[in-house]
Amino acid sequence: VQLQACGGGLVQAGGSLRLSCAASGSTASTFLGWFRQVPGKERDFVAAIRWSDGYPNYATSVKGRFTISSDHVEKLMYLQMNNLRPEDTAVYYCAAHNSGPLYDHTSYSFWGQGTLVTVSS
Repeated sequence: VQLQACGGGLVQAGGSLRLSCAASGSTASTFLGWFRQVPGKERDFVAAIRWSDGYPNYATSVKGRFTISSDHVEKLMYLQMNNLRPEDTAVYYCAAHNSGPLYDHTSYSFWGQGTLVTVSS
């Protein structure tokens, strides 16, 4: 499977952005997820969604502010980010889950190229 993320940009604190991830090829993964990474730090779990029925999982830090959704037919995944904070600034990646805990980036086998989100204070 190939993944391509887009939708990042510069936004003021309190603003919103929507990220998109397009999947092509064979999507055998049960879950797709979003991670984010800042320079010098590990890739952190943001949210994941079960491809078949849209069941979501969220990191505590984004719960109530971010919403993950998907279009199974069009093979698209979205991350609606509201009430953004400067600490949300990162490169955001979409990924296809293989096995293991959803919050662990090593559980994912395919990654998109990343899209930069910058939140100014």
